[in-house]
Amino acid sequence: MTIEKSGPLNANGIPLPATEVQVLKNGLSPTLPDIDPSRLTITRVVTLKRLPEPDTLVHMLYMDFAPERGWSAPQIKPYGPLSLDPASSCFQYCPNVFEGMKAYLGPDGTPRLFRPHLNMERMVRSAERVALPPFDGDALLVLIKRLVALEARWIPRARGCSLYIRPTIIGTRPSLGVSASRHAALYVILSPMGPYIRDTTAGGKGPRGISLLAMSDQVRAWPGGTGGFKLGLNYAPGFAAQRTAAALGYQQLLWLLGETIAEAGAMNVFAVFERPDGDLDVVTPPLDGTILPGVTRDSVLALLSHHPHTTTAALPQLPAHTRIHTAERPLTMSELFAASTASTLREFFCVGTAAVVIPAARIGWRRQPPTAAGDSHSHSDSDRDQDDEEVVVEEVEDISLPVVGGGGSLAQALWERLVDIQEGRVEWEGWGVPCKVSDDDA
Repeated sequence: MTIEKSGPLNANGIPLPATEVQVLKNGLSPTLPDIDPSRLTITRVVTLKRLPEPDTLVHMLYMDFAPERGWSAPQIKPYGPLSLDPASSCFQYCPNVFEGMKAYLGPDGTPRLFRPHLNMERMVRSAERVALPPFDGDALLVLIKRLVALEARWIPRARGCSLYIRPTIIGTRPSLGVSASRHAALYVILSPMGPYIRDTTAGGKGPRGISLLAMSDQVRAWPGGTGGFKLGLNYAPGFAAQRTAAALGYQQLLWLLGETIAEAGAMNVFAVFERPDGDLDVVTPPLDGTILPGVTRDSVLALLSHHPHTTTAALPQLPAHTRIHTAERPLTMSELFAASTASTLREFFCVGTAAVVIPAARIGWRRQPPTAAGDSHSHSDSDRDQDDEEVVVEEVEDISLPVVGGGGSLAQALWERLVDIQEGRVEWEGWGVPCKVSDDDA
């Protein structure tokens, strides 16, 4: 028997196209063009939309990648639909990456971004995780600044409001085959947004507390998985669980891995414990690969470490003598319940780009996930239809948090200080990055 040699196959046993084989053998050519802001073209719409129309904006940023030519010249063009092949990788295998950022108006009217380099670094890492073509995050940031400056009129002026920025890169190889996409589209869209939770504390400063349901029978992420990357595929599996939480009267999910706390929805979490001497221990789960390294999470840890030693970072309404001790370590539901019983659990809050900081008012936990009655006992009627099995649901226990926003709460103090820095009323560590408006953008 003669066995003929064949080229590389994809996961379905189908030969890869010749261009894909060359990339596998030789890698992407180092001479392929990366993102180049100097090649940017701007095509303006003829008639501007009336303000406000918060669903979509006027312009978008777009470029694409092909293995034979690299990244195309970036374009700022009228907002509109994309044209993609139905077999595109993004529809079939989910190599989809996005970021969440915001633009604010400073006191002088200049658009500002908040620590955008961290978003770009995370986006580059996420794209690498799903084998999308590489790109220069610094060059992309230059283009985002230009787009924001062009659309600065859409940035709301009210405190706590912003212009949401959604950079996205998707695999667009126009063929089926379980292998990495060597084609990609990278685009950025914008949308004005108000407060994440419109129900605010007295005086309108910061959101009121939300309710969380701790979920253990479904998981968001697991060791060695993709929880530490901002991928579209991490979000859709949580939608059904979110419905379960809503049906039980809870606003958001608190994801668990076993009994260990991970994230709340798509937000990082912090628990605040009070010591006998009045000092505070602030604990957040570690970045072990299952936790998204949030920009707001990093910012909260930095601010907490500087209170009260640095005047500009001192947290408002929090006594200067209050000492804060931060820790990145595993946090369990049993620990929360025990601390609640001992009256040492003071606060629990969630942080993220959309919410900034939002306190929890109560946390529900079903110690055991729902089980079918037949899981541990045999049926007396062997002909009983499996669909008619009785589901045994253990009662959900609640923790009620003693401090939920308002004066004196750590969540409230962090929300105020972060919003002050984001909107340019307080300058701190170069976190606010202006987007200069040129004459062409006016």
